Amino acid sequence: MRAFIVERYGNQAGVRAGEMPDPQMGADDVLIQIHAASVNPLDLKIRDGDFKAFLPYRTPFVLGNDLAGVVVKVGVAVTRFAVGDEVYARPDKDRIGTFAELIAVHQDDVAIKPATLTMEEAASLPLVALTAWQALVERADVQPGQKVLIHAGSGGVGTIAIQLAKQLGASVATTTSTANIDLAKALGADVVVDYKKQAFETVLQDYDVVLDPLGGKTLEKSLQVVKPGGMVIGITGPPDPAFARELGANPILRLAMSALSFRTRRHARRHHVTYSFLFMKASGDQLRELTPLVEAGKIRPVVDRVFPFESTREALEYAEKGRTKPGKVVIKITEAPPGS
Repeated sequence: MRAFIVERYGNQAGVRAGEMPDPQMGADDVLIQIHAASVNPLDLKIRDGDFKAFLPYRTPFVLGNDLAGVVVKVGVAVTRFAVGDEVYARPDKDRIGTFAELIAVHQDDVAIKPATLTMEEAASLPLVALTAWQALVERADVQPGQKVLIHAGSGGVGTIAIQLAKQLGASVATTTSTANIDLAKALGADVVVDYKKQAFETVLQDYDVVLDPLGGKTLEKSLQVVKPGGMVIGITGPPDPAFARELGANPILRLAMSALSFRTRRHARRHHVTYSFLFMKASGDQLRELTPLVEAGKIRPVVDRVFPFESTREALEYAEKGRTKPGKVVIKITEAPPGS
C-alpha cells in the first residue's frame, strides 16, 4: 500500500512517500480503506521524536492519528461492523498510521461515521473531539453553570471544545487572535479574549476549568484564573505522575515525568487548584457519544484546507509553520463513493 513513512526522527526531511506491506489483522480488527486523515500537532511531535520516551515507534513507521474511511474486511471476532460500513476513528497510540491507504484498527476504537459529514469533515474530528470529551466530560466532569476557559479557541481542539462545553451547559471563555473572534463567538464562546490586545489573566477570574493546548507561560498564567478547587488540564504537558502510572512507565521514566511537572504542580497547590495532564486515548464508545451531537449540528467540524495524498509532506509543513486558518488540515487519501 502507499503510505507516508517516517524513516528517521528529527524533522520533515525524515518523511517520505513509499510502499509498505498491507496491515496484518487480528481477530478483533477491522481493515479500513482510508479516505481521509487529518494533521494534528501530535503528528509533528511524533515525527520529531519528542515523545520517544513513552511512544517508541520503531522506524520506518507510518504517521497519522485519525481517519475516516470504509471497512473492507473484518476479523473473525468482529461483531460491530460489516464490510461497506463508513467509519471514523482515532487508532490506539500503539497502532497509528493513517497517512496510508489501509489500516487495521481494533473494533473497540472505531465508530460509524456521522451521516451528515463528508469523509474529509469526519476525518478532522476523532482526535480533537476525543480530547475535548476526555478533558471536559471524563476528567473535569463539567456541570451546567460552571465557567470553562478554553485556550486557542480557533485551533483543532479549541473549536470542538467550545461547542462541547456549551452543550454541557457551561459558560465558556476562550482566547484567540483578532481575526478569529467572530468564529469563536459563532462556535458559542460567551467571552472572547483577543490575546494580541489583552492578557487573559488580567480580565478572567474564578473559572472552574481551564483546557490548555498551548503549555508554557499560558499554562502558568492559567493557574491564576482558576478558583480554589478548580482544575487546569494541559494537553501539551508537562506530563504528571498520574500519567506515568497510567502508562505503566518504568521507575526512571516515572521520576523524570514527575520532575518535569514538579514546578507546575507546586504552583497549582499554591493556588489551591489541580493540574492534570491529558494524553487522549482511542475510544469508539466516546465517538458514538459524540456522533449524535455532530449529526444534530450541535458540534460541527472546522476544516481549514484539504491536501491531496501526494502532498502529505506539504500538509505537514503547512501545519507546522502555523499558516493554518481556524480548524484542521485534512489529507484526502482515497476518493469517497458518491454521497459520502
